[in-house]
Amino acid sequence: MRNTVEEAARLLTACFRAGGKLLLCGNGGSAADCAHIAGELCKGFLLARKLPQPLQEVIGEPFAEHLQQGLPAIDLTANTAVMTAIINDIDGQDVFAQQVLAYGRPGDVLMGLSTSGNAENVRRALLVASALHLHTIAMTGRGGGKLAELAELLLDVDDKPTHLVQEAQIRLYHQLCALVEEAMFG
Repeated sequence: MRNTVEEAARLLTACFRAGGKLLLCGNGGSAADCAHIAGELCKGFLLARKLPQPLQEVIGEPFAEHLQQGLPAIDLTANTAVMTAIINDIDGQDVFAQQVLAYGRPGDVLMGLSTSGNAENVRRALLVASALHLHTIAMTGRGGGKLAELAELLLDVDDKPTHLVQEAQIRLYHQLCALVEEAMFG
C-alpha cells in the first residue's frame, strides 16, 4: 500500500520526539541518498536551528552560537570499517541487518532505499528492524518490489527506470526532511 510523505513525516517526528533515531540504508545511488538525508536532518536544512541560549552558555565558547540543533539520523552505509568487517566475517547481504541489530532500539525508524524495491541486504535489514520493533519505511520505485510487503510505510515514486526513480526520490525526501524540520523546529 502506498503511503504519503506526510504520514512518514508524522512517524519520524513522533520517533524523534520520543528520543528515537532514524537509521538509513541503501546501495549505490541510494547509499548516496542516505548520506544526503542524514545531512539534512543532522543540522539545519531550511530553518535556522540555533541552540537554546542556556546550552550555549553551558558550552561557554563562542563557537556554540554557530552550532545547530540536530536530529539523530545514522547512515548505515557510511562506516567502511564496520561494513567491511561484516562483509568479511558474516555475509555481505547482512551488512545492514547486523548494524540494525547493533544500533536499533524499539521505536526507532529504519528507512530502506531501493530503486527496484528488491535489494536483498535492505530487505534483510527491514526484517530485523521489524523483529526488534522498529518502525520501517521503504522508499522505492513504482510498486515497491519485495520491500512493499515488509515496510510499515511505503513511499514509492511513480517511475521504474533507476535514474528517474532517484530524481523523484530526491524531491520526495527533501519534502520529508522539510516537513520533519518544520514540525520539530518551526
